[in-house]
Amino acid sequence: MTIHPTAIIHESAQIADSVEIGPYAIVGPHTVIAEGCRLDAHAVVKEYTRIGKNVLISSGAVLGGAPQDLGFKNEESWVEIGDNCLIRECVTVNRASGIGAVTRVGKGCMLMAYSHLGHNCQLGDEVILANAVQLGGHVEVGNYAFLGGGSVFHQHIRIGQLAIVSGGSASRQDIAPFGMYDARPVIPVGTNKIGMRRRGYDMESREIIRNAYKILFFSPTPYRLGLEEVEQKWGDRPYIQELVEFVRSSKRGLAKADLSGSAKMSDDRKETMESLV
Repeated sequence: MTIHPTAIIHESAQIADSVEIGPYAIVGPHTVIAEGCRLDAHAVVKEYTRIGKNVLISSGAVLGGAPQDLGFKNEESWVEIGDNCLIRECVTVNRASGIGAVTRVGKGCMLMAYSHLGHNCQLGDEVILANAVQLGGHVEVGNYAFLGGGSVFHQHIRIGQLAIVSGGSASRQDIAPFGMYDARPVIPVGTNKIGMRRRGYDMESREIIRNAYKILFFSPTPYRLGLEEVEQKWGDRPYIQELVEFVRSSKRGLAKADLSGSAKMSDDRKETMESLV
């Protein structure tokens, strides 16, 4: 264990032998930091935080701060960070609201500078938040999603796996799996074909998902009828079952495409987004 003499470590903190803690870093009570982690100068692990293996916490990041929730009564709640995450400068991850509740970040995630996770957020594995992404409380993000820089998301929404959202977008509604989204408010502009290919979805699967998106999000067909058609054609595929269940269980609603074409994304913008996944 390497701890700089200016760091402040609470006596109750559980820190693995191989952890490195830099100048003026702070590790508070009720914290667990697993092997291979590094806290850069001025990083703060405030309290009630469990950090997995091989996590980098960059300067100015604050994990385990109290939730920005007027209903919070200083109950015991947690932040959990999965293995192999990269948390860059000035990221904030707030504790959950509710006794025993958890704000959770999955394995292999990258949270770029100034991004914020509100209380009770749930991130899957290998999620990327670009610079200054802002997630309100109780937002759920599926595996392998990519959220572009400066994008903002309302509390209690869900973002499906392998969704990609362009920088500067904003959403008050759920964002379905496998899609490419843009604008304020956000709308679907295509499917994340490159991200799916990189994750092992074959050409037939990608084409089926694209056609399902056309029916659900790029036509005036009501969701109820669109779901029936999609299930009838491809309902035996697990990824279609996932998409259908996501749409059917939405409480915040899902945006449809701009059928007028006024919000169509340029080819250059699509290429830039896809290159990031």
